[in-house]
Amino acid sequence: MSGDSLDAFARQKLNSLEAKSLRRNLTVTHRLSAVEVERSGRRLIDFSSNDYLGFSQHPKLKEAAQAATADYGVGSTGSRLITGNHPLFRELEQRLAALKDSADCVVFGSGFLANSGIIPALMTERDAVFLDELSHACIFYGARLTLGAQHIFRHNDMDHLRELLTAHRANHPHALIVTDGVFSMDGDLAPLGTLGTLADEFDAWLMTDDAHGIGVVGDGRGSSFANGADHHVPLQMGTLSKAIGGYGGYLCASQAVCELIRNRCRTFVYSTGLPPGPIAAAIAALDLIEADPDMAARPLRLARSFTRALNLPAAESPIVPVVLGDTDHTLTAAKMLEEDGFLVVPIRPPTVPEGTSRLRITFSAAHQEAQVERLAQTIRDRVMGG
Repeated sequence: MSGDSLDAFARQKLNSLEAKSLRRNLTVTHRLSAVEVERSGRRLIDFSSNDYLGFSQHPKLKEAAQAATADYGVGSTGSRLITGNHPLFRELEQRLAALKDSADCVVFGSGFLANSGIIPALMTERDAVFLDELSHACIFYGARLTLGAQHIFRHNDMDHLRELLTAHRANHPHALIVTDGVFSMDGDLAPLGTLGTLADEFDAWLMTDDAHGIGVVGDGRGSSFANGADHHVPLQMGTLSKAIGGYGGYLCASQAVCELIRNRCRTFVYSTGLPPGPIAAAIAALDLIEADPDMAARPLRLARSFTRALNLPAAESPIVPVVLGDTDHTLTAAKMLEEDGFLVVPIRPPTVPEGTSRLRITFSAAHQEAQVERLAQTIRDRVMGG
């Protein structure tokens, strides 16, 4: 029977992953508070989630989501172009556009849907996409869907990007440069000033994925505004599922571009709109970020305290990698930390390149300084060997 060969195929692939210590397993995680979870009967301080401001558990976001659900229902009932464009969408889009100093905004069902739809909506098989090698997987997926040329430049290497643009830009009607604003596994920032200059010089469009920037860098406005800058990035994409605390994705751009996306982007046109609850929660999150810049800055302050304690390069975002290299060593280190009461999930290939397995540590405004200090001491003593 055909099912037998399918199962044999699946088992062979799983066995191969197991042999390389790369097989993943789902673990039920019961969130007890913004930074405390229960897994396998053990209470742990969470240093792995992307809830950088603790908003997933914030009472104001819960109240907003509950009120919107009571008013509008649990679902949007259809694509936004059919029946799913409930009244809260436009309010959120206007708020995001204002935060990002952009003319307009389109909200998507998720960040993955945004990137995998926006890029092929703008680029064709005749065009070229230039990508930082450490860009998120959904950026590469969206680039492949264009059926056009893809040129990958070394991470944050602007000389290499210039070489690629010089060699290939003239061969295509349009070109798109895409990068994470804050890189999800390394926590460093893209050099948006230089990227913008190269985009102007070579008549290329610049797009950033600000999933890990909004809410926590640039006074909460994201990577385009980090360190007091105000870089003009015509395509600012991001998510509502990390510092914003809920779920969804967005693109901030000009009115013409956003209107084109609403008409041409398949992942927007053919997806059910987000339910009212997450949209209302995101609006409430933006209220809190704009009202309390010090809260938005706290995760980065804690991350820098941690890097100072371990003599690591100064954190640029709430994400700090402790690169251990060997996958088995990384798995063992994560297990030791769990025994000491910390949840620090190990990151392995293919999420990161071979030989760079790591502890990816994230910081939340809800963490206490004492928790950060204890984690640093534990890693220094038990993982780094003092």
